[in-house]
Amino acid sequence: MKPNRVKAAMKEGRVALGYSLIFPSPHVIEILAPFDFDFVWIDGEHGPFGLRELEEICRAAEAANVTPIARVPNIQSSTILQFLDRGIQGIMGPHIASKADAEQLVRACYFGPMGERSFGGNRGCDYGFQLDKPAYCKNANDNILVSALLEDKDVMQNLDEILSVPGIDYFLVGPNDFAQGMGYPGGAHLPEVKKAIDQVYARIHEAGRKTESDVLRLLNIRDCLVAAAQSFVLERQS
Repeated sequence: MKPNRVKAAMKEGRVALGYSLIFPSPHVIEILAPFDFDFVWIDGEHGPFGLRELEEICRAAEAANVTPIARVPNIQSSTILQFLDRGIQGIMGPHIASKADAEQLVRACYFGPMGERSFGGNRGCDYGFQLDKPAYCKNANDNILVSALLEDKDVMQNLDEILSVPGIDYFLVGPNDFAQGMGYPGGAHLPEVKKAIDQVYARIHEAGRKTESDVLRLLNIRDCLVAAAQSFVLERQS
């Protein structure tokens, strides 16, 4: 297992740089390899990533020396395990709305004593070949990046309890689902929603915990493609 470059950046006191993929493309990772990004973030909740695609992404990321992290579709232990066993080194758990949700996320991501992650002889551990299992479990725990996505109506009342759970590296708000939870579907731009989100982030910092912007910055590859296409078309039409 390679060191987690985002966790290393946190120890160095710098913000990690990476890019996001909402579709499977090892080729993008290869193309961007010369720029020495710290990580690639993949959307395993809304994107079309099957287990085979996850493994291809992880192979490309490891070859390019970028850390693969992923938003998972749910926080069930069996779901998160499938991602970790492919080689994913960072898990973003969606819809963390209670202390129990946060504890389940941690339980699924870590080996004992912090969690209950199951061990399997797969590519995530080089198929178990000549493996020092205690050392591997400790190394895996040291190199897992765990984040909690807050996006439900119960977050505001449960936030203090959520933030009390150890083992989560940073927290962030999903503005669209958060707005919907407040009763404003499609209303992430509304002043009352933005104010509530600002309050959540303030409370995270007051509790001494980190937000996404404290830890990493993302380049959205979809937006890059759209911007480049728009620029090209407008230039040809002028």
